[in-house]
Amino acid sequence: MNDILQYKNYYASVHFSAGDDVFYGKILGINDLVSFEGSSVKELKKAFKDAVEDYLDACVEVGKTPEKTYKGTFNVRVPVTLHKEASLFAAIHNITLNEFVKTALAFTLKRTDEFSRLIDNESQMTESV
Repeated sequence: MNDILQYKNYYASVHFSAGDDVFYGKILGINDLVSFEGSSVKELKKAFKDAVEDYLDACVEVGKTPEKTYKGTFNVRVPVTLHKEASLFAAIHNITLNEFVKTALAFTLKRTDEFSRLIDNESQMTESV
């Protein structure tokens, strides 16, 4: 299941609170926290679009760029054995671990459909255990 909404090239994560009986979400990839909610899917989608429009208007008013600036660096935590295997693979192929990770990310993002199927299959196998 994909709990992501899209509008005007903005994306939002979506969740459901059983205790409050409400759908809620937040806009992803921006410099600020912008959330929205609705008691139905239709209300949630409208609230998301309104939140994007309000956010863009507010950014224009204060003269700020709404999109998040990415630095190009991030920390990745992996099991020790995976770290070791990746380091050895990189060394054998005469590349840095950083180059290996960049290539693996690019490779995966070019094959998102295959990756999604793999993740879905692994989730189903975990649930059946």
